[in-house]
Amino acid sequence: MGLLAYVVLSVAIYMVFVVAPEEKMMGIVQKIFYFHVSAAWVAFLAFFVVFVGSIMFLIKRDYYWDGISLASAEIGVVFTTIVITTGPIWAKTVWNAWWTWDPKLTTAIIMWFIYLAYVVLRLAAGEEEKTARFAAIFGIIGFLDVPLVFAAGRWWQKTFHPIIFNNPSGGLDPAMKPAFFISLFAFTALYIYLLVKSARINLLHRELNRLKDIVNEKFYG
Repeated sequence: MGLLAYVVLSVAIYMVFVVAPEEKMMGIVQKIFYFHVSAAWVAFLAFFVVFVGSIMFLIKRDYYWDGISLASAEIGVVFTTIVITTGPIWAKTVWNAWWTWDPKLTTAIIMWFIYLAYVVLRLAAGEEEKTARFAAIFGIIGFLDVPLVFAAGRWWQKTFHPIIFNNPSGGLDPAMKPAFFISLFAFTALYIYLLVKSARINLLHRELNRLKDIVNEKFYG
């Protein structure tokens, strides 16, 4: 999966900067779009995995799902950071504004804070089972903001943020779509690779702590 992610990301970069045409009005800065939207897609996917993993943990009390949820939340926060970093760079060039507190941007920054808080909560010291249970509940409730971010541009009309797809006034040029979909696939492959690695590390860390507790109890009482 790591090799696949590397190859597809390389192809995506080539498609974006060499094959995809330059947008007439925005120029070269429009190419941020491919990475901005792909990162947003991965963030949504990651937080959905947190949502599912949190439900499964509460049902089964299996720390496998807790490890998956934590790993996915960490990755989601990273990709959301990419979204809220690349967005203002694009916006400043095109709309002459780094940031506007319109509904989509506001719900996005709230989403970032929610899952940053989730990661902090889950990594906090304390009774592990109780912390994991609270984090799972937080992960389920926090997911309510994700559909709001996705639909904000459609529900509230006063927004700088463009609606690329299903836009009657115009959308993504057909010549740009191959680069866009390859970028989506590349970012998804990268997410899966990072999720598997990070979840494995989380589970090994928990097993190491369990072994330390056994040793401490056996030799130090």
